[in-house]
Amino acid sequence: MTDVSTLAVEDVVLGLWKALSRRDWDAVKTFLADDCLYVDMPVPALAARGPDDIVKRLKMGLEPLAGYENHDGLLVSNGPDVIYEHSETWTFGTGEQGVLRFVTVHKVADGKVAVWKDYWDFNSLVAFAPPNHFENLASADTSWVFDASGLV
Repeated sequence: MTDVSTLAVEDVVLGLWKALSRRDWDAVKTFLADDCLYVDMPVPALAARGPDDIVKRLKMGLEPLAGYENHDGLLVSNGPDVIYEHSETWTFGTGEQGVLRFVTVHKVADGKVAVWKDYWDFNSLVAFAPPNHFENLASADTSWVFDASGLV
């Protein structure tokens, strides 16, 4: 039998990803703890902390896309800790499209995501993204940057 708290933890994680797939930024914030730490593990020095800065960070990469969709995968939980294997389809306005595969680790506390760590292969994005995607990132707002190198 599944523990009720396990269902709640899984519901929080899946709710976050459904909101992100819709790029519903206000809804994404509702799933994040006030001091939530978001870390893109290929670059922990470019992490974000707190719902507002996390959404700024996510928007930088996802908002310019012509299409973005999260695809459900394996979700394993152990109390507050959740591992979610999933993929994302990114479609650029210039027609390039590709799938990024992720393993995401979340820690849920008091019904909110407190830690969000994404593990993925940066080279898979480089293989299909148009060059101007990275040029645009270089000039983006980085007021959200939080160096989590010593925390993860």
